[in-house]
Amino acid sequence: MSIQDYADALVTFVRTNETWAAPAVLALAFGESIAFVSLILPFWGMLVAIGALVGFGEPQFWLIWVAASVGAALGDWVSFWIGRYFKEDVGRIWPLSRHPDLLPRGHVFFERWGPWAIVIGRFFGPLRAAVPLVAGIVDMDRWKFQLANWNSAFLWAFVLLVFGDIIGRSVGYVRHLMGW
Repeated sequence: MSIQDYADALVTFVRTNETWAAPAVLALAFGESIAFVSLILPFWGMLVAIGALVGFGEPQFWLIWVAASVGAALGDWVSFWIGRYFKEDVGRIWPLSRHPDLLPRGHVFFERWGPWAIVIGRFFGPLRAAVPLVAGIVDMDRWKFQLANWNSAFLWAFVLLVFGDIIGRSVGYVRHLMGW
């Protein structure tokens, strides 16, 4: 099975098993935010697709949003502690070892933006994996990290899910116009 097949199966599972939607979304957001998994599997696309299924304003949207936010914040939190524990040696661990420029780029980005790097980096693929690690490596204050982490997680999850809803509504509108 390809990654697309797994993504389709998961989205179908969430569509048909609403009670499992929040735990599935929490796991996806955690995977998308933890340093190592996010480099291998692009879970953000599945989160956008689930946003299209759920729809903004629906009661379940708010539960999905909180689940995605918590999963994202926990993933970055784990990445932060990995960076704090392993320091620069984390770059030798696979799959980071296959991206030798990622940590130095994340370090430059972090030095330029400080705590804002946590917020901004969450929205940019590879930086999402590197910035929390770098924050741990440089021993960023835990409370400043958590403040930026949790706030950016809620913002990121909201943007992804609403983006999915907009795409879903647009596709529905086009189908309606075309008579499909």
